[in-house]
Amino acid sequence: MFNLQLHISPQTEQRLRAILASAQDEEAFAQNIIAYQIAELQKGLMNIRLDLKELESKYNTSSEEFYQQYTQGKSDDSEDAMLWAGLYEMMRDNESRLRELA
Repeated sequence: MFNLQLHISPQTEQRLRAILASAQDEEAFAQNIIAYQIAELQKGLMNIRLDLKELESKYNTSSEEFYQQYTQGKSDDSEDAMLWAGLYEMMRDNESRLRELA
């Protein structure tokens, strides 16, 4: 048994209790929540990677090479550079979260 404490509003608690009451199988319900989170991370990663590919093509360099230069202060602070760095960090964070759930 897994005891979970959530700090949520009474309205959210009421709605969640209604969902759990109608769930036939609590294990399947929990697995579906995890599967949903995995699918959302995968979709997000796909979109981030598409955006990174655009920047890589535009500047003819890999995101890894760009990010290394960026973190060493060897890149400008253009809007593209800030966006690229943010996307790269989001990709790494999402990949890490995905590994934890897999």
